[in-house]
Amino acid sequence: MNRFVQLVDEPIDIESLRGKIADADVGAHGWFYGVTRRTTQHGSGQQITDRLSYEAHRPMAQQQLESIAEQAIQQFGLAHVVIVHRLGDVAIGEASVVVGCSSAHRNATFDGLRWMMELLKRDVPIWKRETYTDGTREWVHPDAK
Repeated sequence: MNRFVQLVDEPIDIESLRGKIADADVGAHGWFYGVTRRTTQHGSGQQITDRLSYEAHRPMAQQQLESIAEQAIQQFGLAHVVIVHRLGDVAIGEASVVVGCSSAHRNATFDGLRWMMELLKRDVPIWKRETYTDGTREWVHPDAK
C-alpha cells in the first residue's frame, strides 16, 4: 500500500511513520508537522494558547483524507503518502497533523506536501477550537489566521 491515512485520539507517534514512505527507488522524503504553538496573533493583540481541540465528522474526514492522498500520488507522481490527524485535545508542542510523502525528486515532494496541507485545511471536516490561558475558547476557521 502506498498510502497511510489515519485519524487518531492519542499523540501521533512520528517515529513509527518514517518507514511508511521509505522506498529504495525514491530520493526525496518530506514531512510536515503541524504543532500547537503557545502564542496566537489576533488583530493587534496576542493570545496565549493553553491547548487546541479538534473534532471531526470521522467517516467523511477519513474518506476525504484518503482522496487527498490518492490525488496527490496521481498529480505529483508521489511514491508514498502519509496523512495522520489527531482529534481531541492537543497540548503545546504536540503534533496535531503529520503529512509525509516520498518521490523520485524533491520538487514533487515539496509541491505535494504543500498541496495536501492546503486541501486538508480547506476541505476536510475537521474543526479546531483554541482554548486560551484566560479560559476563553474560540472555534477557528483556517482562513482566519
